[in-house]
Amino acid sequence: MSHSIVNKAYENPGLLYLETALYHMPAAYAELTGNPGNGEITGIVRFYPVGNEVLVNAEIYGLPTRDENCDSDIFGFHIHQGETCTGNAQAPYADAGMHYNPYECPHPAHMGDMPPLFGNDGFAWMMYVTDRFTIADIINRTVIIHSKPDDFTTQPSGNSGDKIACGTIQPVR
Repeated sequence: MSHSIVNKAYENPGLLYLETALYHMPAAYAELTGNPGNGEITGIVRFYPVGNEVLVNAEIYGLPTRDENCDSDIFGFHIHQGETCTGNAQAPYADAGMHYNPYECPHPAHMGDMPPLFGNDGFAWMMYVTDRFTIADIINRTVIIHSKPDDFTTQPSGNSGDKIACGTIQPVR
């Protein structure tokens, strides 16, 4: 018996998300690079439309690693309002601006707040689904990785540390 995508989503949304990531092109992506002094961070974040939701897939290499067993290798991960990753030596990626927050909500209810990245010996891979934004909302915005985990409390942006990697979200053409 064949099922339509709508029926698959209703019966097993996890299967729909996996099939989307495996068999479909994303609608948008951001290629991330790290700033000098933070190793050779590289990666890609892919954005897939799935009904009224967006499936986000992040694949990141070269993240800082733990020196001790109890050091954190968890990193803040956000969409920022700026359209470029430019900055200067004292403030890399300063032009990425603040978290994307068009409705001026308190943190962590910003449209650009995403789950943290969990590093694994310098590598992180994550996939999640959200209805906080659409693909159109985020085109030409920036994706930022921060040096510390977001505390989900501190205003305005979760005390997540320095911006250590950045990429601009582009449509797939």
